[in-house]
Amino acid sequence: MKNTGKNNHMLDFKGLTVLFVVIVALIGYAFSMQEKKSSGFTASAKNPIANPSFEDVERNRPKGWRTVNWQPKAEFAVDESVAHSGKRSIRISSADGADSSFQSIVVVQPYAKYRLSGWIKTRDLKPGTSKGALINLHAMDIMTKAVSGTQDWTRVEVVFDTAGTDAVSVNCLFGGWGKATGTAWYDDVQLELLSARTLKPEAAIDTTKSMAPISKYIYGQFIEHLGRCIYQGIWAEMLEDRKFYYPVGGKESAWKIIGEPRNVRMNPILPYVGVHVPEIRLKGTGEAGGIYQDNLAVIKGKSYVGRVVLAADPGALPIQVSLAWDPGAGERQTLSLSELSNDYRTVPLSFKAEGTSENARLEIISKGNEAFRVGTVSIMPADNIEGFRPEVLKLLKELDAPVYRWPGGNFVSGYDWKDGLGDPDRRPPRKNPAWLGIEHNDVGIHEFLDFCRLIGTDPYISVNSGQGSETLAAEEVEYVNGAADTAMGKWRVQNCHPQPWGVKFWSIGNEMYGNWQLGHMPLQDYMKKHNRFGQAMRAKDPTIKLIAVGAVGTWSEGMLANCADFMDYMSEHFYCGELPGLLSHISQIPREVRQIAQAHRKYRTTIPALKGKDIRIALDEWNFWYGPDLYGEIGVRYFLKDGLGIAEGLHEYFRQSDIIYMANYAQTVNVIGAIKTTKTAAEFETTGLVLKLYRAHYGTIPVQVSGAPEPLDVAAAWKEGKKVLTVAVVNPTKTAQTLPLSFKGISFPKSARLYLITGSNEMAYNEPGKEPAVKIQETGNAPFGSKLTLPPLSISLYEIRVGK
Repeated sequence: MKNTGKNNHMLDFKGLTVLFVVIVALIGYAFSMQEKKSSGFTASAKNPIANPSFEDVERNRPKGWRTVNWQPKAEFAVDESVAHSGKRSIRISSADGADSSFQSIVVVQPYAKYRLSGWIKTRDLKPGTSKGALINLHAMDIMTKAVSGTQDWTRVEVVFDTAGTDAVSVNCLFGGWGKATGTAWYDDVQLELLSARTLKPEAAIDTTKSMAPISKYIYGQFIEHLGRCIYQGIWAEMLEDRKFYYPVGGKESAWKIIGEPRNVRMNPILPYVGVHVPEIRLKGTGEAGGIYQDNLAVIKGKSYVGRVVLAADPGALPIQVSLAWDPGAGERQTLSLSELSNDYRTVPLSFKAEGTSENARLEIISKGNEAFRVGTVSIMPADNIEGFRPEVLKLLKELDAPVYRWPGGNFVSGYDWKDGLGDPDRRPPRKNPAWLGIEHNDVGIHEFLDFCRLIGTDPYISVNSGQGSETLAAEEVEYVNGAADTAMGKWRVQNCHPQPWGVKFWSIGNEMYGNWQLGHMPLQDYMKKHNRFGQAMRAKDPTIKLIAVGAVGTWSEGMLANCADFMDYMSEHFYCGELPGLLSHISQIPREVRQIAQAHRKYRTTIPALKGKDIRIALDEWNFWYGPDLYGEIGVRYFLKDGLGIAEGLHEYFRQSDIIYMANYAQTVNVIGAIKTTKTAAEFETTGLVLKLYRAHYGTIPVQVSGAPEPLDVAAAWKEGKKVLTVAVVNPTKTAQTLPLSFKGISFPKSARLYLITGSNEMAYNEPGKEPAVKIQETGNAPFGSKLTLPPLSISLYEIRVGK
């Protein structure tokens, strides 16, 4: 899971520490705006770029510009000995290779034509696999020609249309999509407005001209063993590290010690699960000794159930297990356990909280002598549904995603699926191979497929082609889909599931093109590995649909050219950060979808191996990704502006319905999620509301929309056998817009059912446990005619019933 869209250079570090360059750009934007105010340097009417000749300097850096290392490492400088004009220029150099830039954010007019130009000088610049030295607009795929070798001052330029962009990131770029060595100077960067459109939005909908049906799978989701997506998100377990992966009392452990710390040790000889077990030695003085975990959330009147696995010497009895909702005041419920021995025994737990607390705790103690051991322990709300949180399942059913990808993501490249089989208490805890925290292995194949059954969705399983092998993958297919008399089918029967699940969608690996991926290898080697996987997996079940790892460019081209016989779909991923400029931020999502679709259309005409094949795109990770982690690891918050971007992204999927088969919003819960949770509540994010709305109410047969609706985004589709026409309009601006509308094939209705998403401002957001600031508002008989009035910052989805 990494930001790999075309709007990003390859970053030379792992997914968790991904520095979204657009965030850097945003910081730079704020910095540059402040500097303009304080220093007095400004952009001119003819050139909106501030400090374009780099004459204003502070702390050896040009004011209004930031430095960015896309792939380290370059040296940045203001050069006072070399200039095209004035006294200074900027210089980027690298001996070992770099992909780096000076960067400035510039406010522009949307739907306007500009010329970007500048002067570049180079010395012994070797591009390698990069472009060279150039000036480009980040996230817009717009760039000047590149300069390399040793060249005197050379003017470069490019003319472009801003489309729905109101702020651009100007980069004086060294390298670009690869590393360069040598030195480059940049000076006199100019952005010149050539023309601008006067926007008068209007749209024509021809209901007689339909396009390829929209696959239901574009509303897919993705859940990964990462952060609070599954554990502390979908799964109902309240305890962290319930199998004691970390030594109790240590810095990383969620468990704390009652009594003297020296009396609690990790015994490696008698573990119940994993490599050790906490053993509590008692003093025999009547003083309590034991362990506890706090920061649990309980609600008054609610019941909690679980189990504890214990072994105890006779003198340690009884063992007391308590749920305390106000430990300081002694408010607790205690179970006294006496029928224990030196052999591990599983004892059920049941409590009812008589108070509400965000800091309740589970205690396991004894006041006796000798010793006892805690093999593992579990506690969940009693209303859990087969181990899952009911309040989360409720929202997931409303989301109604038709397919869920699991278990990763980066996680899958270090995951052994066999760890997730058998008695959950005996499954080994592991360090998450790709992310922070512990993998409890409580949610394995059986639990994932139970989850899919509970919410009525299709499963999509990724196999480990990183550190795994084709044998491991083939065995997984056989375990899931094989008959009961196969080797793996027999194991499945032993684990209480006689019938095969018949899972259709399987992906071979995840992002194997990236050096952050466990098991990453060069394309030439990976193509061979992919084909071995595909052959082995289809040998176990020839009906499965295989999804191959893709990344627009050399990787996708190579995979399609050499592996087309062992794939049914090709995966692509992209993430977008926060961009300054409301329209720029929103429009980047549909632009990414469109660019990926366009690339694959080109591949169909240029790659001979694709002749006669229909390998469509599975865009199985896509989303915004920026901001602080408020809901655990990568648990970022989303705002109304992000919901608008997701809506425009869906519109682009509709337009590309002939080539995009699947799209999996990444991810579902907490981790860049459509739903966010606290320990006791769950709520839709703005992005989740959009996905829910379109899945429930938008049509499946797109029809032609023409005209010039800008700055609005208009889409239309039939549903219910052409008895209902749906029309969706996104207004990404801060002002109400009027849209003249014409129809061909139907007459204008006087009213229509309207579903509206809007909010007080673009930064409106929802929070679990609180009244939502952004909702879906439904109006049964909303006025409808040849002119629609669209509220600012809104998504309006109309259902128009045609005929009887």
